[in-house]
Amino acid sequence: MNNPINIEQALATYFGFNDFRDGQRAVIQAVVNGHSSAAIFPTGSGKSLCYQLSAMCLPHLTLVVSPLLALMQDQLSFLNGKGIPAASIDSTQTREQVAEIMNAVREQKIKILMISVERLNNERFRQFISQVAISLLVVDEAHCISEWGHNFRPDYLKLPQYQQMLAIPQALLLTATATAKVVDDMGQKFGITKEHICLTGSYRANLNLAVKGLTSTNKMPYLREWLSERSAQSGIIYVTLQQSAEQIARQLTQYSIPAVAYHAGIEADRREQIQIDFMQGKSQIIVATIAFGMGVDKSDIRFVVHYDLPKSIENYAQEIGRAGRDGQPADCLVLASGENLTTLENFVYADTPEDSAVLALLSEMRQESAADGKWELMLNRLSTRVNIRPLSLKTLLVYLEIEGVISPLYSYFAEYKYKVLASNAQLETVFIDERLAFVNAIFDTSAKAKIWYTLDLDALHKVYPCERSRVLTALDYMDQKGMIELQTKQMTQVYQVNTANMEAEILHSRLFEKFRLKEQTEVARIHELVSLFCSDKCLNLQLAEYFSDPYLKQACQHCSVCFGEVAVLPPLPAQPPLESYDVVALTSDARERLGLQSTPILLSRYLCGLTTPIFTQHKLRSTTSFALLEKYPFSHVLNWVQTRIC
Repeated sequence: MNNPINIEQALATYFGFNDFRDGQRAVIQAVVNGHSSAAIFPTGSGKSLCYQLSAMCLPHLTLVVSPLLALMQDQLSFLNGKGIPAASIDSTQTREQVAEIMNAVREQKIKILMISVERLNNERFRQFISQVAISLLVVDEAHCISEWGHNFRPDYLKLPQYQQMLAIPQALLLTATATAKVVDDMGQKFGITKEHICLTGSYRANLNLAVKGLTSTNKMPYLREWLSERSAQSGIIYVTLQQSAEQIARQLTQYSIPAVAYHAGIEADRREQIQIDFMQGKSQIIVATIAFGMGVDKSDIRFVVHYDLPKSIENYAQEIGRAGRDGQPADCLVLASGENLTTLENFVYADTPEDSAVLALLSEMRQESAADGKWELMLNRLSTRVNIRPLSLKTLLVYLEIEGVISPLYSYFAEYKYKVLASNAQLETVFIDERLAFVNAIFDTSAKAKIWYTLDLDALHKVYPCERSRVLTALDYMDQKGMIELQTKQMTQVYQVNTANMEAEILHSRLFEKFRLKEQTEVARIHELVSLFCSDKCLNLQLAEYFSDPYLKQACQHCSVCFGEVAVLPPLPAQPPLESYDVVALTSDARERLGLQSTPILLSRYLCGLTTPIFTQHKLRSTTSFALLEKYPFSHVLNWVQTRIC
């Protein structure tokens, strides 16, 4: 269709820019013309403007699903600085703040609302947002929707359903790191035609890539010398483990190179302050796990160092993309050692559920759904019961959906608690006749403690039959108006179980095969990364080929390989043979605490330091042998344990 909106004029009006960057015009024009679209641009090349300008050209709300709170806050600061009405709803906000934002959205005072994907699991939020006209659904980090992506997040698979449920006419997918297979998968799931998928290429000429093969003992001396040539520059040093971040930051500081550690184990307020200090130039060097970076849009980061190997080629591309966003030269260095290859591979094996755990899940599903075909679960509780990590459990539930065994019906909070803040007289001024009787029925049938009431829908339905949605709408309204203080707990997901598709043995085999294939894919991804780093072919050209970049056709002439420096991984330091250990003695604490649940796989995970829900339950992390064999490949430890403990 022909649209009268002049996007060049809108660009100047709202953002003060005179020109689009590569790809932006095509994507924005497609969206403004009524098409769903996808933008696959390198990190730092302006993907966000694609939705920001589109939002200002569309009549209703733009709903942005973003994976990280920090990412939202950074973009909100930019938008608010431009006078663009944008907001987020997130877990850090007070009840009053959320209510204020929701009211502004209802009154069409907000053009862009940012949320996490998990927010759409919230029954109260879905009820609210379903009453709002939405023009565009934006999916940031859209590769998370693909099983073939490096950051697959099961909740992202529900986004096409939510788009349909909320009657959102268009979607815009944004990502920097997607292979051709992932791009096709994303496009199919949202019905985006190839002509509206825009790839601008992965190559960034201002990034100087280098890989240096070093032993672990030689890394710090090399890094000290390398950093001494870059004094007063901002940079990020990535590591795999939290304790490594602390250790390396401490060492650098002792060498008069001030550095600050950042990882998920640090309290949220402290992490936020570290990020603010870095953005404002008060801290120059951050030593971080991958918990740091996605919310950082600092233009003058002059270097990114991978002290440990990254998880995959996609992770590498995403992380180096944080450097040199101002277009000026930046250096990206990998200190390559095979010593953390074992750690990366072992993390992969830790995510695969045991056979017995999958069988336990299927058994519980059959029993719980026997009466009416419905299966209700609380994810964290189920994770503990069947001993499957929460993310792996989410993935398993998605696999069951793909197999046609379960169909999601709805999710709800198992518990609604509220504290009454308004007097009877105040309530009577707001509610009259039938509405007052309805509100009083809610109060009268709720279970009462000293201050808090707990909603009892069954009791209410006996005296005042009504739809659940009406009750929740009433509670939300009173909460927003300050008449009550509402709290929700225990997210419960409800599935329809299709028993016709449940041939237990065949189903179990197929599910386990999916995880085995996923495991193989992740391990292969790690080895692809090592092959790239140790190849004698231009690093940038290899990246371009991996991401199907049609533009870079020849060697870049400014990476370490082009300078004749091909990385060679030093041989791994020798470890004592596993046979020199007493497996019975090492696993005695674990076997005693696990009892009948003890299996070779669990004992091997225990020795390799790979956490699983049952370890937390039995406090195994505090025992002396936990992680004692973390430098050994999990597969070797498993074979060793299996031959010695039946």
